[in-house]
Amino acid sequence: MEDNFNHLYKKYHNDVYNFLYYMVHNRDQAEDLVQEVYIRVLKAHQKFKGDSSEKTWLFAIARNVAIDSFRKHKGWKQRIVDKFDFWEQQIKDESLTPEESAFHKEDTENMFKCLEQCTLDQKCVIILRYLQELTILETAKVLGWKESKVKTTQHRAIKQLKALMEDMSNKERVG
Repeated sequence: MEDNFNHLYKKYHNDVYNFLYYMVHNRDQAEDLVQEVYIRVLKAHQKFKGDSSEKTWLFAIARNVAIDSFRKHKGWKQRIVDKFDFWEQQIKDESLTPEESAFHKEDTENMFKCLEQCTLDQKCVIILRYLQELTILETAKVLGWKESKVKTTQHRAIKQLKALMEDMSNKERVG
């Protein structure tokens, strides 16, 4: 059991942390939630049947931990929108000119602000598919959905994000 746990931790710790950080946008909270994920892994490891990959199983647990956290904390959406220091660090690219970097940073921030206006399901799908790079099948297993629901939710989320970003862009031009 200890060897299995260490294997899971070493192999997927960064992915689980990043997923939770994308969900809560708070480093300390993400670290706390990662600990909760691994506590649940220890408690439920005997129940893991191997019907899905270890990574899919871990992300399903992480998603449930994040949802439980959201339920406990009121007003989380505003705190998420207000915190973008992680994104600033992630989008630095030395090969870009300062002007290109500024536009890229602004676009990334706007996209994440718009993502916060999407439903929780849409947000989960976008994060799992595009930030964690899971396949549609893996995403379906994490969420406990059929692949068709993942595809539909992904399509609607992208459409929603595009509309929200266009609306934000139009407001910036007018204002």
